[in-house]
Amino acid sequence: MSGRVGDLSPKQKEALAKFRENVQDVLPALPNPDDYFLLRWLRARSFDLHKAEAMLRKHVEFRKQKDIDNIISWQPPEVIQQYLSGGMCGYDLDGCPVWYDIIGPLDAKGLLFSASKQDLLRTKMRDCELLLQECARQTTKLGKKVETITMIYDCEGLGLKHLWKPAVEAYGEFLCMFEENYPETLRRLFVVKAPKLFPVAYNLIKPFLSEDTRKKIMVLGANWKEVLLKHISPDQVPVEYGGTMTDPDGNPKCKSKINYGGDIPKKYYVRDQLKQQYEHSVQISRGSSHQVEYEILFPGCVLRWQFMSDGADVGFGIFLKTKMGERQRAGEMTEVLPNQRYNSHLVPEDGTLTCSDPGICKYLCLGNALKPHVQISACEVPLPPIFGSEC
Repeated sequence: MSGRVGDLSPKQKEALAKFRENVQDVLPALPNPDDYFLLRWLRARSFDLHKAEAMLRKHVEFRKQKDIDNIISWQPPEVIQQYLSGGMCGYDLDGCPVWYDIIGPLDAKGLLFSASKQDLLRTKMRDCELLLQECARQTTKLGKKVETITMIYDCEGLGLKHLWKPAVEAYGEFLCMFEENYPETLRRLFVVKAPKLFPVAYNLIKPFLSEDTRKKIMVLGANWKEVLLKHISPDQVPVEYGGTMTDPDGNPKCKSKINYGGDIPKKYYVRDQLKQQYEHSVQISRGSSHQVEYEILFPGCVLRWQFMSDGADVGFGIFLKTKMGERQRAGEMTEVLPNQRYNSHLVPEDGTLTCSDPGICKYLCLGNALKPHVQISACEVPLPPIFGSEC
């Protein structure tokens, strides 16, 4: 049995009922927790109830921390909107949205010099939510459930510039985020115009992909246009990719729907422009950490941080102390903003967090033989939560 609605074995039906019972406390925090939704998590973990529950609960925290419910209204920085390639264009024969990723013109280094990795990841989260929103529209329009997407990766022009380590790491983070929070949403992925370098690039990202995702990837040969048209109607495929669709002005690339990227002008590079704003610096030895405490006196206080580093990335997280008057390790405190690696040696990082409870918040920076310059400020203004986290 496929493990989908209408095709469940008795054991799978029993597992679905038990799963819904086990996670009923978090279902109100999810946008549409119907059987289709719950079965995605069960299939992603081979109907292992314990693993599926852990995965879903982690996703609920992810939605809260990243404010996913409001992410569609968030606008990415201008440089991302103009130069991050890709876009949704058309539907496959089953009504699923089709997403194109255009690899060749993508200026990965320029993007990471011009925008923070977190903004890039947040943009991809927003894309995922937009695709799910489109699936919901298609479900209503077609009168049948649409819950997956088809992807087309145009790899023409893939080169060594795309294998720059920070770019590969950032893309790996996106893939992990996608696997962990949008399971069973990929219908199939077509790779077209793959150059000889493609196997090298694929091996770099392969560890981030689940076995199920790998099975959905099809690397097409010279007849790729013919293969695409077996899965997508010609009027739903841009002329550029073998179909008949054009923009209203006749553009065969459908640039109104698909961003083709391009080299980013250096005027967008932000590191050197912001470097002089930081007055405080500290050197963190390899494997050690630096902690900064800030007292939150009233609910509604807003913490704001800005930092950059020299020579390497830096780990950064925010924690609430559970014991006053003594130094605590991260594992002994309440996690508020999960510790993550930031490419602050490329682009300065900044963020904001609204605290609903008073206490002592700690900024924790994890070093790597680098010099992060940290600027921290707070104000007692009851602004809406930015990340959906509470302090």
